[in-house]
Amino acid sequence: MDQSQSSQSSLSVEIKTDKLGFYQGFNPVVAVVPKLLIIALVIWVGLSPSEAGQVLLEGQNWSTQVFGGWYIYVTAFYTIVCLALGLWPRTARIKLGNVDDEPEFSFFTWLSMMFGAGIGIGMLTYSTAEPIFHFANNPDTIKGITDGLDENNVRNAYKWAMLHYGLTPWACYGIVGISLGYLSYNRGLPLTIRSALQPLFGRSMSGTAGHIVDIVAILATIVGLSVTIGYGVSQFASGLFNISGASWLVGDGGKPTLFAQLLGLIMIICASCLSAMSGLQRGIKWLSNVNMGLSVFLIGFFILFGATLFAFKTFFYTIWDYLVALPAMSMTVWTDTGEAPSAALQSWQSAWSIFYWAWWIAFAPFVGLFLARVSRGRTIREYVIGAMIIPSLICLVWFSFIGATAIDLELSGVAKGAIVTADISAQLFETINLILSPTLAIGLSIVIVILLMTFLVTSADSGILIINTLASGGNQSQKQAKHVVIWGILFSVLIGVLLAAGGMGALRSVMIIGALPFSVVMALMAISLVKVLLSKDSQSE
Repeated sequence: MDQSQSSQSSLSVEIKTDKLGFYQGFNPVVAVVPKLLIIALVIWVGLSPSEAGQVLLEGQNWSTQVFGGWYIYVTAFYTIVCLALGLWPRTARIKLGNVDDEPEFSFFTWLSMMFGAGIGIGMLTYSTAEPIFHFANNPDTIKGITDGLDENNVRNAYKWAMLHYGLTPWACYGIVGISLGYLSYNRGLPLTIRSALQPLFGRSMSGTAGHIVDIVAILATIVGLSVTIGYGVSQFASGLFNISGASWLVGDGGKPTLFAQLLGLIMIICASCLSAMSGLQRGIKWLSNVNMGLSVFLIGFFILFGATLFAFKTFFYTIWDYLVALPAMSMTVWTDTGEAPSAALQSWQSAWSIFYWAWWIAFAPFVGLFLARVSRGRTIREYVIGAMIIPSLICLVWFSFIGATAIDLELSGVAKGAIVTADISAQLFETINLILSPTLAIGLSIVIVILLMTFLVTSADSGILIINTLASGGNQSQKQAKHVVIWGILFSVLIGVLLAAGGMGALRSVMIIGALPFSVVMALMAISLVKVLLSKDSQSE
């Protein structure tokens, strides 16, 4: 008897699915309710875009004020749990799967799939934007410790940038990935979010309570992906403008026009549906390898032609600065006490850290389940190293070589504020315009646009597959064309009406509000995971 079979008697989740009809193979409650809620949101926003945009903004402000501290502390909790599980020998050596299971994918492909699904789009948008924004303004400049846009602020800028792209976001994914991988492959439970709570709530996860958990996970996935795709199509439009110069692609302030964003959205969703129908082993695996290859090319280009020495110094300084400051950065909550600079610090934390924690949490059910799906046969220690530590270092490489080049251009006076004042979607393209001739800048822009599109397609098609997996009770083979297309249409319409109602601000508001319920689910998942790993059944694994 293998280890997965020996433990199934104490843990079980039964999820009913339809045997016939349109939702054959799916649980109709989990499959239908999220669609109805999304349709209701679309109708409300579509009928009253201005009013809906204002209500969403007020809801975002309320949630960040009331639950801002919760987001800060709970993400720190996720990070501590993941690192402890990867370091403690008793849990670190446990394999996600049977003792004789071998990894399904090579280490390179595994990393490519994780990075592409987890944060690839963010790197293209924020590899320049994140360091540049914090170079201009961060908590240390607000406190008067350093000066914005000054050389003495570079190390502080990178310290805060890595807070949002280092261990903490990958720990959000890690909690979900390790929980689902262990309970599915080692304990025989379905590959759904509700299974991670079974050790705490028992058989109730087979019924209505379990349906609610999976519905919350699907809704979080939808809003998280919507923001990601929204940022992605904005940068896609900026890239096309940098290549073609077509005036209809950008409007006032260099911001992409709504028409350009919607056009990019339709292109991405159509390609994503085709890839999703091809499955994990074909479309997604192939796109992930293309992503990693183009990413290596782009980073290699900046290593050769960017501010290389400055970037290397920044890379090593940041590792030290980040690790030393991480406990304080992760556990500090600023509130408006009525005295300077408390209001500015609270505003910065709401706009940056709390927004990011909501984003990673909203993305966690999709990325975590996806990482669990591709990590069978790897130990928890391998998972923490390969899905948490290495991706953090990869993000730092992007920040160091691309972001440091942008900062160096500003410090040297070459940029003259062109990068700092550019729209977030255009800052990467402004950087390459300054270091290359017009012809070469267009050529590299084409590479970036292709890479951006493959990242977007990888994220969107992976998300659609994960939603179908959740709605089908953990059945990983559910990629029926009609359900893939339905979700593609819903994604397109939702993102489109929110962009029309309030641009990226409306998308951000929906995500920050929508991520809150799943943050509670994740906290319970972490407790449940620790409980089951410390049980007697896990000692023999």
